[in-house]
Amino acid sequence: MLFILHLRAFAPCYNDEASSNEGSSTPVESTIQTPKDGVSMKFVTLVSIVAALGGLLFGFDTAVVSGAVGFMEEKFTLSEVQVGWAVSCLIVGCIVGAAMSGVASDRFGRKKVLIAAALLFVIGSIGSAIPGTFTGYVIARMIGGIGIGFTSTLCPLYNAEIAPAKYRGRLVAFNQFATVTGIFLTYFINSGIANYGDHAWDIENGWRWMFGVGAVPGLLFLVLLFFVPESPRWLIKQGRPAEALPILVRIHGEELAKQEVLDIKASFGQESSSLRQLFNPGLRLALIVGVVLAVLQQVTGINAVMYYAPEIFKETGAGTNASLYQTILVGFINFIFTILSLWLIDKVGRKALLLVGSASMTVCLLVIGIAFQTGHTSGPLVLIFVLLYVASFAVSLGPVVWVILSEIFPNRIRGRATAIASMALWAADYVVSQSFPPMLNSFGAGPTFYVFGIMSLITLLFTWRVVPETKGKSLEQIEALWTQNKNKGSDNKNAA
Repeated sequence: MLFILHLRAFAPCYNDEASSNEGSSTPVESTIQTPKDGVSMKFVTLVSIVAALGGLLFGFDTAVVSGAVGFMEEKFTLSEVQVGWAVSCLIVGCIVGAAMSGVASDRFGRKKVLIAAALLFVIGSIGSAIPGTFTGYVIARMIGGIGIGFTSTLCPLYNAEIAPAKYRGRLVAFNQFATVTGIFLTYFINSGIANYGDHAWDIENGWRWMFGVGAVPGLLFLVLLFFVPESPRWLIKQGRPAEALPILVRIHGEELAKQEVLDIKASFGQESSSLRQLFNPGLRLALIVGVVLAVLQQVTGINAVMYYAPEIFKETGAGTNASLYQTILVGFINFIFTILSLWLIDKVGRKALLLVGSASMTVCLLVIGIAFQTGHTSGPLVLIFVLLYVASFAVSLGPVVWVILSEIFPNRIRGRATAIASMALWAADYVVSQSFPPMLNSFGAGPTFYVFGIMSLITLLFTWRVVPETKGKSLEQIEALWTQNKNKGSDNKNAA
């Protein structure tokens, strides 16, 4: 409650005069009251934390099933195919939610769709906890997945649209930090619930509590969303600059806020609202960068490692208990190095982190593949390089891809364009999670990790040749960067 009151104290105060001038010919700059305390990073940080709670829901929902599925298998007498479906049905819902998020958020606003996402998550959590049939569980998980698809797209986007350029990277990366926090905490929640009763209780009730507890952060997220403002860029897009300017003043200070409004309005004036503009020269490259990075984040194998870490460690000869402890260590490393990324992303830059991280991941995956191929798995070698691989991902592709997706697309179609890339990401996640066990059984661990290593090498080369650095640039400057590239391409063509 103190957190809510604290956030409300820093919420922008709308000027009645400003509201009454909406749609009039009076310059919007004259309608704003300058806050006495100028820029408030505390306001920006608190708003971003609230939006990033969507990431915590994402992390919880993707990790909770790992502790519950074994008990559900016994409860509902599931086949191997049904066990896989129990895990992946959430991802199907996420794909649907990501696909819908762009159009919905462009029409109704980022805040309203996030509120709907919170409601869907709560319904999905409770629905997953109470079904009498496996079909009922699948339906509830898909409903919750739609909410996660919304939040995975819109929380980074919302943070990008409200954050100052200087701090946008770390504020958007809050979402990834919240995601890994949710994963890490869920390991302990599942363990605590499983140990509460005997095995029979776990089969009948334990897995239900694992899913049901997710309603608590879902309700917290829902309540806090009522205390944050709408995205100022979305408001300007809707022709409501008088409502957007007080928010921008609170973030940037009066002078920069006025310029920001003018830049945003100018960018909208130059744009069509059609997605077809993404296929024009220049912006076509933005679409390629967004979709390819989204897919590469998944096909480099991170969720295969996170979802199936116990099975990977069992391949090295570790016992059941040892493999579970090693899995918790993986979650801890993921958590710690995501914190490090928050500090580095606006200092070092997006591109530099992607280059270093993907290079390190390539080496780690090739070493793991060689270890399995040659049978040198009895010592700590595999564990060490799995941890180095997770650390490399956590400091680079994990947060950086979401940051880039939230900032590279034009203002008018950012919601829908980000949704396309997010949908590609979830589809790649589904393919990897479904194909990893068959690959492991058919080809062995060595060749499987070689494939992930090749994908990491492709990520390195793609980043080096194609991905621009966006550190410190406003969203409008990033948009202009694609236009400049288009003009350079036209000049080169004419010269030829």
